[in-house]
Amino acid sequence: MRDPEIAAAIDLGSNSFHLLIARVEDGQLKVVDRLRESVRLGGGLDETNYLTSAAMERGLETLARFGQRLREFPPGSVRAVGTNTLRKARNSRRFLDRARDALGHEIDIVSGYEEARLIYLGVAHSLADDGQQRLVVDIGGGSTELITGEGFAPRLMESLHMGCVSLMEAHFQGGGISSRRMQRAVLAARMELEPIESRFREEAWQRAVGASGTVRAIQRVVQEAGWSDYGITASSLKQLRKALVEAGHVDKIRFSSLSRDRAEIFPGGVAVLVGVFEALGIERMEAADGAMREGLLYDLLGRIQHEDVRALTVEALARRYHADTEHAGRVGETALGFLEQARNHWRLGEPIFGRALAWAASLHEIGLDISHSQYHKHGAYVLRNADMAGFSKQEQLLLASLVRTHRRKFPRTVFEELPDAWTEPAQRLAILLRLSVRLHRGRGRDPLPSIVLKPDGRSVALHFPDDWLADHPLAEADLEEEAGYLRSAGYRLICR
Repeated sequence: MRDPEIAAAIDLGSNSFHLLIARVEDGQLKVVDRLRESVRLGGGLDETNYLTSAAMERGLETLARFGQRLREFPPGSVRAVGTNTLRKARNSRRFLDRARDALGHEIDIVSGYEEARLIYLGVAHSLADDGQQRLVVDIGGGSTELITGEGFAPRLMESLHMGCVSLMEAHFQGGGISSRRMQRAVLAARMELEPIESRFREEAWQRAVGASGTVRAIQRVVQEAGWSDYGITASSLKQLRKALVEAGHVDKIRFSSLSRDRAEIFPGGVAVLVGVFEALGIERMEAADGAMREGLLYDLLGRIQHEDVRALTVEALARRYHADTEHAGRVGETALGFLEQARNHWRLGEPIFGRALAWAASLHEIGLDISHSQYHKHGAYVLRNADMAGFSKQEQLLLASLVRTHRRKFPRTVFEELPDAWTEPAQRLAILLRLSVRLHRGRGRDPLPSIVLKPDGRSVALHFPDDWLADHPLAEADLEEEAGYLRSAGYRLICR
């Protein structure tokens, strides 16, 4: 992919949707436009974790407006991600199918771990590197991320199930604020923090940084009131807590720097931050300009410039589960050779398809480190559930589906959770991987002959040099068995 002149990032948060547009100059990003709309997507989750139609429509209308701004952006120059609410929503796939059409670009759902990594990346690029260990806190609508790190390297990352919207709904119903309600909200935050409190205290960070709109709003308010001259101090936060209780209701909160839509969720955000300050013994926190949106753009720029963190994640997993990298390399080389021959006929031109096939080849045997029996299922489970830096949830599902179906039976139901646009391509990628694994089943180092692959709809033909199959009866038997597996899945394999 060539460097774009301009790139965009969209954060589909639980409270607001944000659009950030930046120009790429000499490998650096210069922001040219920002848009924010309050959508309250998290407030649209019902008691069974389904997004209501009204919440969906609010989100789709916002994305359609963003899409008008991004209409001329080429594929690959826009990165859009959904966070906590879309992670929780049981009907998120239905929303995403419509959201892609409204925006005109793909939308990923990222894990809490990946959200934390992107937040830290955005913060690190907005601060001067002073060599200090940092604690970064981002309070979203439905989740709060805590990260420690130094420079551009995060060390410890956690995503907690609490945010300004979720605490608001649970403890400040109707907008009422009382001492008891605030106390219960702070206690709820402390309970979420309790399992990770000691680990983050032991990190010995020297500088606390807040990365969210909530933290920036709190900093503006305490400085406007004269309670702090720089950043947010523990004492200024206590004074703010007291002032909110005295106001008694969100409609009576009076700070000129606080917008009306922010005031409606402000007590929840303050309760989360009070809990963080108390749990981690923070005396002062400064608000950073960078956040996940900036992290998305820098991550996108890294991918374009061949510094893709996903490749490093795959390498780390292969090492962790003691994969045979030489054998995996031979399987991957054959699979990518088949992909080149099948790309046009099977419509596998999307960049993610080639990358996913190569990554799946590298990781297809990681389940052996758990058990030889059903190892393809063990590997798929790991890839489906692991914290994988750089990967969206959809990309992890794609990798898991390829590893799950690389041997034995070929259950097409495995692919049903993927985005609709990926379902058929994923099945075809799995066939290419299966054939490559079959041809390298003997694990020999001798190169394979030149093999011509010709796909045609639900059929695929392999053309071997004269007498090669006759001279390799085990390979021929393997391919005959493979033809039976594929036949039961509705595909035809022909070997000549």
